[in-house]
Amino acid sequence: MQIWKDYQEKNKARFLDEMLDLLRIPSVSAKSEHKADMLKCAEAVKKSLLAAGCDKAEVMPTEGHPVVYGEKIIDPSKPTVLVYGHYDVQPAEPLELWHNDPFDPVIKDGKVFARGSADDKGQFFMHVKALETQVKTNTLTTNIKFLIEGEEEVGSPNLGKFVAAHKSLLKADVILISDSSMLSMENPSLDTGVRGLSYIQVEVTGANRDLHSGTYGGAVANPITILAKMIASCHDENNHITIPGFYDDVAVATKEERELLNKAPYDEKEYKDELGVKELWGEKGYTTYERTGIRPTLELNGIWGGYTGEGAKTVLPSKAYAKISARLVPNQSSDKMTELLLNYFKSIAPPSVTVKAELHHGGEPYMTPIDSKGYKAAAKAVETTFGKAPIPVRGGGSIPICSILEKELGIKIVFMGFGLDNDNLHSPNEKYNIENYYKGIETIPYFHKYFAEN
Repeated sequence: MQIWKDYQEKNKARFLDEMLDLLRIPSVSAKSEHKADMLKCAEAVKKSLLAAGCDKAEVMPTEGHPVVYGEKIIDPSKPTVLVYGHYDVQPAEPLELWHNDPFDPVIKDGKVFARGSADDKGQFFMHVKALETQVKTNTLTTNIKFLIEGEEEVGSPNLGKFVAAHKSLLKADVILISDSSMLSMENPSLDTGVRGLSYIQVEVTGANRDLHSGTYGGAVANPITILAKMIASCHDENNHITIPGFYDDVAVATKEERELLNKAPYDEKEYKDELGVKELWGEKGYTTYERTGIRPTLELNGIWGGYTGEGAKTVLPSKAYAKISARLVPNQSSDKMTELLLNYFKSIAPPSVTVKAELHHGGEPYMTPIDSKGYKAAAKAVETTFGKAPIPVRGGGSIPICSILEKELGIKIVFMGFGLDNDNLHSPNEKYNIENYYKGIETIPYFHKYFAEN
């Protein structure tokens, strides 16, 4: 609609500035030192919702970081869209690899470089500006509610309780989430699902203290060596996961699903060049899109032990640690998989060491049907602004709260992300293309329009 374009063009500089202000708040949920920043960010989100036209917005407590709730109700008889997002961000370390201060946004080559720019401040803020566009032009066709949490990056440990306790407040007809990516601006896509997650930490202990590696080396087990062997045993020569029972519950994609997924444009050389790798790695028998969407994975996220400071120290360490995650696909349960992983690492340890394994957090896989009213509205909205129908794809990441939201509220989720896979999520130099940000603000009002019409 021209009235939307005119309003957005007139206010685009302010839309960007306000997003940058939000990015300047270091809302890192994983680090206790940022507790005050988390509250500051929640208050800033509340203020932005009210300024955009919400009838009410409030910062609501949980046992952890607070939730921000807002709503604009134009007519109780009209459809209601619940927008979910998160204002917390990943830790920025290692800081030395950033080209700029991660919480002092820099614009370069049409991109905003800052922690949280794409995940998820820039993306949920599109919905705030889309609401403003519709309110100020008097064109809003649905009721809109916002649920913006502060613990997604640590597994949403308290949101389930919050949702269960506020079902009436959160009552809606569909949940709309922009916390995912699309293939490209030339080839728009919509995620039809996200993978689940099981995240554990393993601690291997050898001797009761660090030892002189000359005096004791060769006589006492080195925990780092043992841990490395344990981790290496988890994949075979075809990069198939060897843990007994790992694939038991996997919902195998049909031939038709795989063909549809692989219709997405893909240039392997460009993919490798962008990542700076000579060869790809993954489970034999599957394409890149299949490996990152329809297949479960097991990844080592961090490993440490012994002396890692400057210079040398000839030490045989007492302990070694690893953080390990599994991405899960439909039918796999995070609780079951976590128990499987915990027991596996304990069971394969040799008697020369002891193993302690514990849960960090997890979440369930989620699928949304492409024949649902919400998905059709999203697809039509994307086609309207991009000029071509979006390709349905499976997202490789995880949004832990999805299955809980559907279970508690009884409604489906639609993923409508505008980020890109190369936005460096969770990595140094995270970025979000300004073009994508504006395109999201342009497209989202059409979702509400088409959802109300169906």
